[in-house]
This record gives sequence, structure tokens and C-alpha cells, in this order.
Amino acid sequence: MAKPGRPGARKGGKKGATAGTGGNGRRALEGKGPTPKAEDRSWHVAGKRKAANDRLEAARQRHGRGGSGGADGQRRPAPRRRPSDEGELVTGRNSVLEALRTRIPATALYIAARVEMDDRVKEALALATKRDIPILEVMRPELDRMSGPDAVHQGLALKVPAYEYAHPLELLDRIEDRGQTPLLVALDGVTDPRNLGAIIRSVAAFGGQGVIVPSRRSVGMTAAAWKTSAGAATRVPVAMAPNLTQTLKELKTRGVFVLGLDGGGDVSLPGLDLAPQPIVLVVGSEGNGLSRLVTETCDAVVSIPIESSTESLNAGIAVSVALYEVARLRAARA
Repeated sequence: MAKPGRPGARKGGKKGATAGTGGNGRRALEGKGPTPKAEDRSWHVAGKRKAANDRLEAARQRHGRGGSGGADGQRRPAPRRRPSDEGELVTGRNSVLEALRTRIPATALYIAARVEMDDRVKEALALATKRDIPILEVMRPELDRMSGPDAVHQGLALKVPAYEYAHPLELLDRIEDRGQTPLLVALDGVTDPRNLGAIIRSVAAFGGQGVIVPSRRSVGMTAAAWKTSAGAATRVPVAMAPNLTQTLKELKTRGVFVLGLDGGGDVSLPGLDLAPQPIVLVVGSEGNGLSRLVTETCDAVVSIPIESSTESLNAGIAVSVALYEVARLRAARA
């Protein structure tokens, strides 16, 4: 009986020429040619977006509707909401009454059953009735659940809907259609709603036409911003930029000068030469200032002369001073 060979060993065979591919791999060596554009790749995000836009345009043509566009011929998306904003609840008698006095948009006024009817509750009910805001009586445990464990509602709560933001370029279209010289304010990393409300109030006071906020890492139109604006938010639209740097670049292509506000700027605010031109003023957070990409996008970085003993101005005050100077220079050169 023959001994078994070494496990895994192969029997020797005759060595010779191996069969070739017959040129089957020649095409692989030639390459696949130039990489197609992103919008031409069906699996790419840009390709899917293009396909969706083509389908939307075809549907509009089938129904006899032309595509809507701005002054530059591009379609603008409809006003949008911040993804995390589904409305909020203003709680407490003083807060609810002040919100109603400043005409903050509201969809419902909730009042606890058998609540003590003091002067604040009576005035809140009168204001809600005058504005045709639905008044809903709920049991106190339900109002506790709606308000959350940390809120003190005192038997009164006001439902504020999510804010409908405009598109920045659509906002610019409307300003140009009215024959006005654009004067906008953009916020870069500002997170305090009171600063946003104060900026909206200053924009309304000095002839500005709108405010732009980024969609991420930025304050939105909350009830606190509405309240601080003292009613100016009903007259000054707020637009949301998916990407602030890209939006500023698009505004520049439309002839708008981007001016950043920073204490270390290379241009002094008094006597600003660009004041008569279309302008968007960009202000950063009090702690971090303007971001690097936004600073690189600015046509100029403007500084406000202040006493050396004062370190810096907060965003709301800096914008107010800059808007006043621009409005003064425009009025002087009119």
C-alpha cells in the first residue's frame, strides 16, 4: 500500500506555456475615459437632483405651467422652515401677554380650566379674541404635559408656529423689483435670539430690507426674537441660507458688496465709500467673530472705531452703528 503524500502537496506536472487571455484584458488597459460630471452620474446626489428637476419641469409643461424663477432665471425654492422648528409654546402670564401685545404670530391660546382670572389673563383673552386666535381650555395636567417639566405656565400658554423663511436670492429679487438699493444683514454664528430681534429692529429703523441667517449653528426666529424685535419682525423678512458662504458668493455675482464687521478690519466705518452701493453687512458672534471662510468671501472687513477701554461691541449694537452710518451716508449723497 502506497504511503500517503504530504498533506496539501500537489503532484508535479509538466511545465510549459500557460494559456493567455487572448487580448481580453486589452480594453481594461485603455481606461474608462474622462470622469463624467456629477450631474451626469445617476447615482450621485447632483444627478438625482437634476433628474428630479427635469421631472418637475416636464410635469409643469404638461400642465401648461411655466417654471417660476427669479431675476436671474433660476427657480427659487419655496419658503422653508428650519428642520428642527415645529413651533414653540410660550408659557407664563407675563410672557404670553407680552407676546400678544407685540403681535407675535400665534395659532392657539391655551388656558387651564378654572384658572384664576387676574388682569393679565383677562387682557390675554381680549387680545386673542381681537386677533381671532383660537382659545382652548384644557385641564391643568394636560397643560403641564404640553409645557414640559421645567416650564412654569401659570395656567396660560401660547402656541407660536414655525417661522416661514424666505430664500436669500428671492429676497434680493423683491428688493430690486421695488427699485431699492439692497441693504441686508447676514448673521455668522450668532446664537442669541435677543441679538437677532435687536438686529431686525435696527434693520427696520435704518432702511434695511432683510436679514439672512444660516440653517445650522445659528439663531432662528423664536418667540424671544419676535419679542425683542418689538413688532419689527412683521415688516422685515428673514431669509435662511443653506450655506452662508455660498449664499454670499451668489449675492456677489448679483452685484452686492459683502462687508464683514470686525474690530480688526482694514476699512474704517466712518465715511465708508461703499455705502451707496448694494450691501450685505455680515456680523459674527461676540466670542468668535467672523469665520475664516466668511472673512475670505468678504469684499472688505469694516471696523468701528471705539475707545480702547472697550474690548468689543455685541452683534446687535455693532449692526445698529453700521446701519446708521450707511443710512447717513446714503442720505447725504442722495
